[in-house]
Amino acid sequence: MSKTNKEIHCSFCGVRKSDTQMLIAGDDAHICDRCVNQASEILAEELRQRKQKSMQTALELIRPSEIKKHLDEFVIGQDAAKKSISVAVYNHYKRLNHQVSKDEIEIEKSNLIIVGETGTGKTLLAKTVAKILNVPFCIVDATVLTEAGYVGEDVESILTRLLQAADYDVAAAERGIIYIDEIDKVARKTDNPSITRDVSGEGVQQALLKILEGTTVNVPPQGGRKHPDQKMIGVNTKDILFICGGAFDGIEKKIATRLRTQTVGYKMKDDEADVDLENLYKYITPQDLKNFGLIPELIGRLPVLTYLNPLDKKTLYSILIKPKNALIKQYKKLFEYEGLNLKFDKNVYDFIVDKAWEFKLGARGLRSICEAIMLDAMFEVPSEDELEDKNTFRITLQYAQKKFEQSDIQKLKVA
Repeated sequence: MSKTNKEIHCSFCGVRKSDTQMLIAGDDAHICDRCVNQASEILAEELRQRKQKSMQTALELIRPSEIKKHLDEFVIGQDAAKKSISVAVYNHYKRLNHQVSKDEIEIEKSNLIIVGETGTGKTLLAKTVAKILNVPFCIVDATVLTEAGYVGEDVESILTRLLQAADYDVAAAERGIIYIDEIDKVARKTDNPSITRDVSGEGVQQALLKILEGTTVNVPPQGGRKHPDQKMIGVNTKDILFICGGAFDGIEKKIATRLRTQTVGYKMKDDEADVDLENLYKYITPQDLKNFGLIPELIGRLPVLTYLNPLDKKTLYSILIKPKNALIKQYKKLFEYEGLNLKFDKNVYDFIVDKAWEFKLGARGLRSICEAIMLDAMFEVPSEDELEDKNTFRITLQYAQKKFEQSDIQKLKVA
């Protein structure tokens, strides 16, 4: 028996069983633990290279026009912002695929900042573009960030989210895109020096500087403050594209001051060019961001500045019924699950838009009005005995007005 054991050897490297920790038997063949480890490393490297090649091939197929076309299906209007995002994402792809050119010209990344009123679609644009990306993408909220050492989340936590989106593949995460929402909430609170540190404002901006520009950051995979003993993961942010968005409430007054006009009223001088007082965001400049509270160093690392137009009634009407995930289509789908066909009279749409316009909450106001009107209907639908028509539930203008008046939502209307 011992003689037979001495004759067993690895079919790959030929090592004897006595010289290995483990020899795995197969069908007329054996493999040792060292060959298994080596084969595993070869397989992992081959899969990584194939993944990178497939990713580069896929990136080349997504042109700016294709990205914008996809955005058009879900977001109404905002062509200027769509073009800026499409170009920024596409240039990010090209930069990844051609890191070093023959003439040694290195293309720097163009981080993007989007400014627009609440409810105009900043976050929706980010979520929509994430659906077609072939690189890891994550959306983070700047309101929870604080300076290191204080209660809240460290700035490095945004890279933790990206790592999680990339399934902790560092190479993939280093080619990803991060959307930082509510960037205006970290604006400097005051220009006056104080003994109190601005740990959730300017302190966060200072911490973001090197990450936006490009540096190697030691990232805690599970969050640094809750698990201080965990092993850190090094992530290089040089090739990570950052898109920032914020409402910047009140910045239109600073724009108006720079334009020497007023937010409400007429031009101060007859010889001044006409100014669109309904949409001062189109005249925004980096100087306005500085006056709002962003530090110049941060603005310089966000070279591409774009804006979202305020929503008028026509746009609100289109948002209500046209996109793939329009509100009306969502409610109809909910009623389909109950086996009912939900129908709206056309003048109900006008009523919803008019009320949402009074609330001045953008597209989110549409959802609030619809919920107030549809609440009782969605409560009654499962009880089919209460419905006159077993196949159709119709929303008339009289029904919509009655349910809206019965709700408390009109108390929230902006004066």
